[in-house]
Amino acid sequence: MDTIETIRYARPAFGAQAEPLAHRGFAGRLVVVLRSIARQVDRMLERRRGRLALMEMTDDQLKDIGISRCDAHREGIKAFWE
Repeated sequence: MDTIETIRYARPAFGAQAEPLAHRGFAGRLVVVLRSIARQVDRMLERRRGRLALMEMTDDQLKDIGISRCDAHREGIKAFWE
C-alpha cells in the first residue's frame, strides 16, 4: 500500500508540471524560474569541474580515454558557461 501512495503523490517527471505555469501565482512562477536557474548553474559548474579534472589527468589517463594533452588543455581553459 505504501507503494501506491508513493506513486500517487510522486512529483511530476523532469520537465512535466502538475499544473500549467499560467495558473500558478507569482510566487509559484518565481519558484519555477529560480529552480530552472539553479539547475542551469549547477550544470555549468559540473561541466567546469569535469574540464578541470581533464587538465589534472596524466598522459596515460588521457590516452586511455582517447584525448590528447592539447585537446584536454583546450577544453580545460574554456569558460564555465561555454
